[in-house]
Amino acid sequence: MFSKKRRLACLVTSVLAVVSLAGCADGGAGKSGALQVSGSTTVAPVAADAAEALKADGLDITVATQGGSAGGISQLASGQITIALSSKPLSEEDKAANPDTDFVSTQIGADAVGIIVTKQVADAGVKNLTADQVRDLFEGKIKNWSEVGGPDLDVFVYDKEPGRGTREVLDKYIYGDEKAPPPPESGNFAIVGGNLETRNKLESTPGAVAPLSTSFVEGRDRLAAVTLDGIEASPENIATGKYPMSRPLYLITDGKPEGTAKKFIDYVLSAKGQALMTKHDYLTLKEIGK
Repeated sequence: MFSKKRRLACLVTSVLAVVSLAGCADGGAGKSGALQVSGSTTVAPVAADAAEALKADGLDITVATQGGSAGGISQLASGQITIALSSKPLSEEDKAANPDTDFVSTQIGADAVGIIVTKQVADAGVKNLTADQVRDLFEGKIKNWSEVGGPDLDVFVYDKEPGRGTREVLDKYIYGDEKAPPPPESGNFAIVGGNLETRNKLESTPGAVAPLSTSFVEGRDRLAAVTLDGIEASPENIATGKYPMSRPLYLITDGKPEGTAKKFIDYVLSAKGQALMTKHDYLTLKEIGK
């Protein structure tokens, strides 16, 4: 595994790449002929690094993150982009809403969503949560960390926007096939967008809890991922699916990828591209037996 300093350097580099490669704000055509890629903020660091590497071959690729996974899928269906980045499988609702789109998903690796708390909360005793406790936290029924063995500190929940891959994984874990209820009416509840925004909110709010890709917590001394039902988000548990919030990561196209899109996807699937998965603390296809 990478050192904390190296992981931080990698993350900063990839974020800068996303910013520098992002074209117009709507994720559509920027420079004439550029390959447009947009979606999940989880997949974006890998996509940005791949785009940067392919510049040497003369490929013009724009990477953006409008609307997360759902935004990428919607932009793909409307023809604004050529590749959608997704940290969730396509749902039947996605397909039904876009019947004219021939979605083709290419898995590039796997990740885990963690329930992330502040180090203060974890050190005081909150190291594991059950599915029922997570549900009650996000529904606003547990208001103080002392109710689950933690400090006498108010809970502040940061949840993800509907349609985000992270949110869908969380909802599946605590609600199964049932529809999630509306957000609680509470001053200690807020909706956030991408992974970096979520992490910043967690680090700046005492008593905060949020769902977040575990790779974004590597090397962050002020944050901790709790185990869920006694199961940690270890590489082995993610690969086998034993960890309850494991998830695949995808590149999605409308029809079989061709031209620059195929070159981009082939690169991410290559040894060099899969090394980018490791760089960002995701699991490669080989590690998950694909």
